[in-house]
Amino acid sequence: MLGISFLFIGIAKFTKQMVVEFERYRYPAAFRIFTGLVEIMAAAFVTLGIWKSQLAIWGSALIVATMIGAIFTHLKLKDPLIHALTPFIFMLMGGVVMLLNLKIF
Repeated sequence: MLGISFLFIGIAKFTKQMVVEFERYRYPAAFRIFTGLVEIMAAAFVTLGIWKSQLAIWGSALIVATMIGAIFTHLKLKDPLIHALTPFIFMLMGGVVMLLNLKIF
């Protein structure tokens, strides 16, 4: 579920709506494209991690890192905290996937 959701999030970076959002964030277009590609790669890794846990660890680490960046962006822009809620939830889900695949618990 996390992989499929993040695949759509990554693909969305190539839509007109996200062009406008990244302009609002004052990030360059190249960063939007880079972010989308990283999110698509993270989705693929998490999904393939069903069969190879090392890929799930890397994919979930990418998800956690990108969601920290998203949270930071919303805080930097002084958006209402509700805007950071979705990235926070995805960050938590990525962390859970990472911990489960690290087999710490």
